[in-house]
Amino acid sequence: MKERTDFAKQISRFLTTYLPYERSVSNNTIKSYSETFTQFVMYMRDCKSVKVEKLSLKHFTKDNILGFLSWIISSRNCGNATRNYRLSAFCSFAKYLQYKEVGGIEVWQAIMSIPKLKTGEKPVEYLSVDAVKLLLAQPDVSTCRGRRDLALLSLMCDTGARVQEICDLIPMSLRIESEPFSVYVIGKGKRGRTIPLLKEQVESLRIYMKENFLFSPEKLQHPLFYNCRHEKLTRAGVTYILDKYVDKARKENPAFFTGHISCHTLRHTKAMHLLQAGVILHHIRDILGHSSVMTTEIYARSDSKQKREAIERAYLRLSPNIESENLWEKDKGLLEELMSFR
Repeated sequence: MKERTDFAKQISRFLTTYLPYERSVSNNTIKSYSETFTQFVMYMRDCKSVKVEKLSLKHFTKDNILGFLSWIISSRNCGNATRNYRLSAFCSFAKYLQYKEVGGIEVWQAIMSIPKLKTGEKPVEYLSVDAVKLLLAQPDVSTCRGRRDLALLSLMCDTGARVQEICDLIPMSLRIESEPFSVYVIGKGKRGRTIPLLKEQVESLRIYMKENFLFSPEKLQHPLFYNCRHEKLTRAGVTYILDKYVDKARKENPAFFTGHISCHTLRHTKAMHLLQAGVILHHIRDILGHSSVMTTEIYARSDSKQKREAIERAYLRLSPNIESENLWEKDKGLLEELMSFR
């Protein structure tokens, strides 16, 4: 059996030991970093003719990283945001290598010096209140599957939680025995937060949980939302469910569902509805689980109605009032001058 290369050894330690145990990085981040290096291996194989079993740390250079970043933009149609995220994975690995492979510290620091590209801020896409009502009217609540889907979509719309946060929920995450109702989610960086729930949302959850015996002690650690194999729903599974009902709702009213509606669209929708209801940004930040209110400000910049109302509230009349009658009629000199041009 051939000995593994230094690249293979270090990338394995980086993903299985350093990130989870020394940096306490979430499983989602580790999966994403793993995907980044999988693509890098493919790039080196297909574009640089370096076989996987021959790939070593001598190939992990600034030039090859820059080549890869250009490749994912030109060949994989990735945007600058995705490109920057892939670069973050490489920089994290390079930072790790500074202490594990000290002899190449100049190379690692060169990789860490690669600048990120500017990303244009896209307008936030969200659904109207009527669109959300139409979407939630699609599941067939006469079936067990339909009641599960209604509970799932309602919870996503009511909390604005990330799709992975919803997937990771267990019955113990919920406090719906008595008011105030809430759900506890674990977000990015393993930061937990409590999100209030509305009474209407709690009713659909109770119905779903009762018929699936999710209040019983032995089910408290069971996934809240699961598939036919009793495995917790994945992000792909939730996306499939959402897409199914968006397609049905779009047939009823295409104007409500223009463009692509993703799970994150429901998160944006919750944020925008809170903002339009007058909830301050700091509270929206806490509900969404943003680490900084600066991230939340994107919603304020996207709400044209609030912009207009703010301008109207701040408006000062600077110009003089203009009477409705024709002022030129009072100015006989002007009238005579105009008449002279005939």
